[in-house]
Amino acid sequence: MATWSNFNLQNSASPLMEQIIFFHDHTLIILIMITILVGYLMINLFFNSYINRFLLEGQMIELIWTIIPTITLIFIALPSLRLLYLLDELNNPLITLKSIGHQWYWSYEYSDFNNVEFDSYMIQYNKSTPDNFRLLDVDNRIILPMNNQIRIMVTAADVIHSWTVPSLGVKIDANPGRLNQTNLFINRPGIFFGQCSEICGANHSFMPIMIESVSIKNFINWINNYS
Repeated sequence: MATWSNFNLQNSASPLMEQIIFFHDHTLIILIMITILVGYLMINLFFNSYINRFLLEGQMIELIWTIIPTITLIFIALPSLRLLYLLDELNNPLITLKSIGHQWYWSYEYSDFNNVEFDSYMIQYNKSTPDNFRLLDVDNRIILPMNNQIRIMVTAADVIHSWTVPSLGVKIDANPGRLNQTNLFINRPGIFFGQCSEICGANHSFMPIMIESVSIKNFINWINNYS
């Protein structure tokens, strides 16, 4: 989760989020280089005294400042397209989790198991304990096995929501009447937080998402105990 005075992205907990961070750093380096170059040229323009009353055209420099941005955009576009296809790829998921957005809570269904479904509400501040995370903890956590491919089916019951978990690199809209699909691969145990990041109403940030990543053995025990 995000920590105090952290201006960077959250630590990744999935291979997809790692790739998103790599792409962010790659693009940021290119932007910094462009900013430095343009800033240097603008400062030079302010302080030099070069004048040419008879300069009418400069085809070579126009060719250069057309080709260089094109090449720069290609260096950004190719990794971006690769990442988009990776985010959309889903290969032999172990389990399927269905997430339904309501105001102001989420409902979850484990479609591969009988009668494993529950609502997940944010814990009220006056009922929380020192162990709870304020405005992020929920009464029923999502339990998922790590190191396994997981399919997430997302929809909404009333208005548009957005199922977002930053540390897992997942952000997908929950639209009424439509079933969207994404995937997860959690590569370490832990607790990961998310929130609705769509303007679905005044309190959309108060319907948090809480995922607990456990080993496959503990996940099977949880399923058996739940049933």
